Amino acid sequence: MSHFAKISNKIVEKVIVAEQNFIDTQEGTWVQTSYNNNFRKNYAGVGYTYDETRDAFYAPQPYPSWTLNETTCQWEAPTPYPDDDGRYTWNEDTLSWIEQEEGI
Repeated sequence: MSHFAKISNKIVEKVIVAEQNFIDTQEGTWVQTSYNNNFRKNYAGVGYTYDETRDAFYAPQPYPSWTLNETTCQWEAPTPYPDDDGRYTWNEDTLSWIEQEEGI
């Protein structure tokens, strides 16, 4: 069994586990995805984009300031995530990471 994503207008509509012979009988565009990210950069998820040129799946852009890493097809903030033990959330207004208080 393998994982397959149904694609419509470059967007993943659903992801299923099926045999190739079942997929061959289905209408529409189906693209195999790897649960272990062995190919197509990332595991497909509903709402993800399938880019035929990159042969990759990637998530929707989380914030307007973030850019797509061409190698990993992961979105990256303009400021790297802090490398200490804190918990942070992104603030698009200030283009910075804001440390979260304990218990939040």
